[in-house]
Amino acid sequence: MRGKRVGAYCPSPALTLVGLVVLLASSVQFVQSQNADDSSAFDNPELLPLFTQLVYGQISNMTTVLSAEFQNRSSFCVKDPEADWNQAFNFSFNLDFLASCIQKTKGDITRRLCTSAETRFYFSNFFVKSESSNYLRPNKNCNLTTWVSGCEPGWACSVGQNQEVNLKNSQNMPTRTHDCQACCEGFFCPRGLSCMIPCPLGSYCPLARLNKTTGVCEPYLYQLPPGQPNHTCGGANIWADVGSSSEVFCSSGSYCPTTTQKVPCGDGHYCRMGSTSEKRCFKLASCDPNTANQNIHAYGVMLIAALSTLLLIIYNCSDQVLTTRERRQAKTREAAARSVRDKARAREKWKAAKDAAKRHAVGLQAHLSRTFSRKKSITHSEELRILGQDKPLTDDDILSSMQVSASAAKGKEKEPSDLTKMMHALDDDPDSFEGFNLEIGGRNGKKHMPKGKEIHTHSQIFKYAYAQLEKEKALQQENKNLTFSGVISMATDTEIKKRPLIEVAFKDLTLTLKGKNKHLLRCVTGKIMPGRITAVMGPSGAGKTTFISALAGKTIGCRRAGLILINGVNESIHSYKKIIGFVPQDDIVHGNLTVEENLWFSARCRLSVDLPKAEKVLVIERVIASLGLQEVRDSLVGTVEKRGISGGQRKRVNVGLEMVMEPSLLILDEPTSGLDSSSSQLLLRALRREALEGVNVCMVVHQPSFALFRMFDDLVLLAKGGLTVYHGPVKKVEEYFAGLGINVPERVNPPDHFIDILEGLVKPNTSSVVSFGELPIRWMIHKGYPVPPDMQENATGIAMPSTDVNLLNGTNFDGVGTEDKSFAGELWHDVKCNVELHRDHIRHNFLKSKDLSNRRTPGLFLQYKYFLGRVAKQRLREARIQVIDYLILLLAGACLGSIAKVSDETFGALGYTYTIIAVSLLCKIAALRSFSLEKLQYWRESGSGISSLAYFLSKDTIDLFNIIIKPVVYLSMFYFFNNPRSSFSDNYIVLICLVYCVTGIAYMLAIFLEPGSAQLVSDSSSLLIECSVLLPVVLTLIATRTGESKVLKSLANLCYSKWALEAFVISNAERYYGVWLITRCGSLLKSGYNLHDWDLCVIILILAGVVSRAIAFTGMVTFRRK
Repeated sequence: MRGKRVGAYCPSPALTLVGLVVLLASSVQFVQSQNADDSSAFDNPELLPLFTQLVYGQISNMTTVLSAEFQNRSSFCVKDPEADWNQAFNFSFNLDFLASCIQKTKGDITRRLCTSAETRFYFSNFFVKSESSNYLRPNKNCNLTTWVSGCEPGWACSVGQNQEVNLKNSQNMPTRTHDCQACCEGFFCPRGLSCMIPCPLGSYCPLARLNKTTGVCEPYLYQLPPGQPNHTCGGANIWADVGSSSEVFCSSGSYCPTTTQKVPCGDGHYCRMGSTSEKRCFKLASCDPNTANQNIHAYGVMLIAALSTLLLIIYNCSDQVLTTRERRQAKTREAAARSVRDKARAREKWKAAKDAAKRHAVGLQAHLSRTFSRKKSITHSEELRILGQDKPLTDDDILSSMQVSASAAKGKEKEPSDLTKMMHALDDDPDSFEGFNLEIGGRNGKKHMPKGKEIHTHSQIFKYAYAQLEKEKALQQENKNLTFSGVISMATDTEIKKRPLIEVAFKDLTLTLKGKNKHLLRCVTGKIMPGRITAVMGPSGAGKTTFISALAGKTIGCRRAGLILINGVNESIHSYKKIIGFVPQDDIVHGNLTVEENLWFSARCRLSVDLPKAEKVLVIERVIASLGLQEVRDSLVGTVEKRGISGGQRKRVNVGLEMVMEPSLLILDEPTSGLDSSSSQLLLRALRREALEGVNVCMVVHQPSFALFRMFDDLVLLAKGGLTVYHGPVKKVEEYFAGLGINVPERVNPPDHFIDILEGLVKPNTSSVVSFGELPIRWMIHKGYPVPPDMQENATGIAMPSTDVNLLNGTNFDGVGTEDKSFAGELWHDVKCNVELHRDHIRHNFLKSKDLSNRRTPGLFLQYKYFLGRVAKQRLREARIQVIDYLILLLAGACLGSIAKVSDETFGALGYTYTIIAVSLLCKIAALRSFSLEKLQYWRESGSGISSLAYFLSKDTIDLFNIIIKPVVYLSMFYFFNNPRSSFSDNYIVLICLVYCVTGIAYMLAIFLEPGSAQLVSDSSSLLIECSVLLPVVLTLIATRTGESKVLKSLANLCYSKWALEAFVISNAERYYGVWLITRCGSLLKSGYNLHDWDLCVIILILAGVVSRAIAFTGMVTFRRK
């Protein structure tokens, strides 16, 4: 029974062997000279699969040859030839269409199949752009003289019976004019080629049916030839790009497992155009039957809801992280301060009680001595008082106290209390309690960190700092609040730390503006000394700021004459840059940082790296206390858009940034401007404390009050033109002017009176014969300085000293170059001056001097760490702006993903073009804020010696967060609404490289252009915004017009948008295979893209980002303003 069943369904081994022999024998005849009598063998169901395999083997050998040739000409659109060819022509899983064709042609299929030469002839037509894919060039079988019915679309012919056919022959076409008939199913027969080519996988090639109404062979678009009534519709006629042969492609909503079978897509699945199998939809995605794409908008909606909720939480709670941290730190600081104050009070009370007990013991001893010696009668009415007691002590009380003390000493009473033990411990060893020196007011205590315990925790550090501050306060109180005797005592106190001394002397200092030859300073001689506060005063235009800038080495575009000596040596002031503080006139501080954070950053980057953290905390706390900033230490400084501390407090923070670095030379430009009298005096007291440590303080002051004026040690009074009127002690200025007959009226502020005279608003007294123009000459004569010749004309009647005139300083530069010039001459002169000015800027920025400050400040990596912390805090406080950026990206991704649907002809190039423009614009505008809004702060910090590279790298490192997150935010909408064939990861990699590139370009725009502080918010017509908007649009337009001219093609290679678009298109085109092979090659050929260049595109985008950052950093360092 079993044998019958096997014999019924399977051929026996003997029969199979016979069949193989017959097949091998007949195959030779089949290939070379097939006879009609052999047709019965192809109807045998047992031999047909073997014949089918044999034919398929010949087709495979032919396609192998073609794939190698196809690779040579189509390498730009084929990454893996074997894989792509298998995806198009690997029919091994189902050969039904081939078996059907063998039966239809009665084994004549190999004589009808196109050889390698004919197939290559057909495909080469697609590489000629000028010709249509529907018409082939004339060939051996189909030309003007020979046109058989097999040359019509959908038909094919056979070769002669005596003609051999080698499908691998890629050189010669065989003659095909015999037995022409309709093309088989699963094959296509092009017009102008009389042979058959297998349809690729993903196509649907059934036999055509004539539509008698239109006369078109459907589903194809060719018509029957006129005058041939016996000609019928054949098979498929073309396989080309989807635009020319979309009827061959398996339609959307269906899949074609073979080229002759089309199956509708089932429920829960989707089938794109040209699919060979159906794909299951994601969960939560809706897929109706016969659908081409899965509806994954639900994922987009959920992502929008989730991201919007997250962004709203960040928007409303962004400050809570820093606020909570600051609150915890403030509690620790307040607890430490309270603990130190309590211990200080307990210490003072214990000292008071001990002193009272000592006085009581001395009195008791005297009393007993008088009692037992009987030298004097003592009455019981005499009383002794102890400090802090209202009731007087009698003898009985004293005796009872003595008894109690004696019994306590003998151990007969109870143990003393904990407070008493702590007091005794403090008295015996003041440094033993928690490792802190609490000796307040003691003159022998040393200012150093305790050695008993190491300080690690915040609480210990704050306790140490506040303990030292309490000592300093007690020391100030002991020295009578900085009276003259108190100042002398503090100045000679060895406990006060002395800093390196810097004395600045200047002789015949003259500054002349290049180009205009105008004097800014002239013949200024004198010196500013350490430990003293020098005020620089004068009317507007007297060169006060120029003078202190010259001392600080910050003058550019001027010719300098004379000498500036540092500690008596002709050294560059830049050699001491690390211990020189310069406070600009404008309050240049970071508005999005708190007062303490601003001071801390300056201290970390500019104090010695060897200074312990506890000492740095002490410096910060001392500056905050001396400037009266305790109440606002945790408040944001504020910006134009967001209010913070008051203007006076902001001014004091501006000064504190330089005080915390413990300078030896402190130069201030109008630090009291905008401050009230009390705040100005508070600032001067803080500067006086700095001077007591040996700091050389020089400051420009504008109309100080009399009380403030008396707090200065020296005065430099300048007249218009930068000439010195007085330079000496403040106490002798009135005496000097009185000697010239200029007396200060009663109830008039002396500095105001002197400035009014120099302005010419007030004339000197009638008894004085000196005019305000003669005052500089009077000073030169008084000090014995040489008077320039051009000024001697104004010295009529003034006795001139018999000293030699310094001809160098006396040269009149005002008359040089003032002759009349033509317009071209003036223009050329101005151009040269501007070039010289920029050259001076660059030379000054790259000026290197030997470091003589003996201070080792933090290096690049430490400063980079400090910058990272600061920028991270700033970005957290700007989280609301970041949230708005992300929300805009979400909306842009959703809108563009819905509007710009993927086009199979261009592989989604339109949607990706919109993506490049939108992402470039949004990310570029956001990146502009990194550098454009902090130029003033950077110029100040770089001028003080802080690393520019650390600043730039920290900004770029923090921006990496946006570079990583923003592509995810955009793609989370665009990808799920656009639904391209490329993977999410491929799109993300390209987009992250694009954002990295445009961020670097934004750095260049922000650094090289000169924006205003508020232009990112309100001035939409500014140059910076215009460049940011137009640049991605213009570059993308150039990148998409590559085929018009060679010039545009060369320009496109310089556009980052070209490489980004190519990478997007390539990543999507790789997912099109099988029937899409010609479409892919045609589209990439038209665009000029190469499938192998995806890595190159990504690398070029990264290199563009790196190069743009290098250019931006170079510009930032080279063209920074001092």
